Amino acid sequence: MLSYYVEWHMREAWRELTFADEERTLKETRDPVAPAQKSEGARRKASSKKTAGGASVHSFKSLLAELSTIVRNVCQVHSAADSERAAFTMTTTPSTCQRRAFDLLKTIKL
Repeated sequence: MLSYYVEWHMREAWRELTFADEERTLKETRDPVAPAQKSEGARRKASSKKTAGGASVHSFKSLLAELSTIVRNVCQVHSAADSERAAFTMTTTPSTCQRRAFDLLKTIKL
């Protein structure tokens, strides 16, 4: 149950990066029995596959796949003279989309 709760918050925070409709007033004022209608912004985002800022739109799964490309590697330098190996950690630099996704996650209030 906790994972569904976390996923729901992530989906809400990432509305601008995914195909989800960002127009909250339509969701709050619509008839709960009637079929849902997309806002003009959602139609535009679905047809162009671009956000208002020009970035590519993702599904929830594709956004998670995009974020999974960030890795942390432990690198070791081998030296013939030393028996000790110097080690350092190197993390890949997040792309603009990945940075925006992490910034949006910071807006979640529990």
